Amino acid sequence: MKKINMPIGFMDSGLGGLSVLREAIHLMPKEDFLYFGDSKNAPYGTKEKEEIKRLTFEAVDRLVKRGIKGLVVACNTASGACLKDLRKEYPDLPIVGIEPAIKPAVICNQGGEILVLATPMTLKQEKFKNLFDVYKEEAKMVLVPCKGLMEFVEEGILSGPKLDEYFEENIEPYINENVESIVLGCTHYPFLKPYLEEKLQGKGIRLIDGSLGTAAELKRRLKELDLLKEEGVQGDIEIQNSIETEEMIERSFALLEA
Repeated sequence: MKKINMPIGFMDSGLGGLSVLREAIHLMPKEDFLYFGDSKNAPYGTKEKEEIKRLTFEAVDRLVKRGIKGLVVACNTASGACLKDLRKEYPDLPIVGIEPAIKPAVICNQGGEILVLATPMTLKQEKFKNLFDVYKEEAKMVLVPCKGLMEFVEEGILSGPKLDEYFEENIEPYINENVESIVLGCTHYPFLKPYLEEKLQGKGIRLIDGSLGTAAELKRRLKELDLLKEEGVQGDIEIQNSIETEEMIERSFALLEA
């Protein structure tokens, strides 16, 4: 198979990376995509770095063996833990990672507070700390560790009393009249946008995530390498998951179409 006709690989610790895949499909409708979600081992954000690296490399190796022309590590935790190592291991494969959308939040900031919602591990990683240090003098940012939030998406819970309880205990205490925007610093969180928009209605708080920016960077990289497929029919989408049940695949496609 010609390299240009190979699928683009996506990996995530679970279903969150589907938010990035959704944007990539809109930007590159002729491409084939192969997605692997490691929901069996989710969340990565509570694991030690070496365990995260092991699981990420296993997932990526699975995709590479299938034959892919590009890779998106659609998980903030995995990107922070081993993006450099992945690029060393696969020097001929264009690899795009993701990071919390602090830069766009700071660029459009008008002087208010920026809340950064992310997994505890993402907030602890050196990659995040370096990113935070670049922009910390330009805006007031408040880091909000959201242990347990991504699990709601994994379970298909996008609203309801359990999520209300989580919001009231873990997020609402940070909401005040000075908050201008919220960075959704985990790829699972964009699926909670409708819920959060309803909870924050009337407060004028912007919700910002890095899904579109990551998809755009992927497109740019593929075009630069003459690997972008711009002609032909609508591409195919294949979704795999380490939890090998029909229910999990159905849930994945439902999120993709949400």
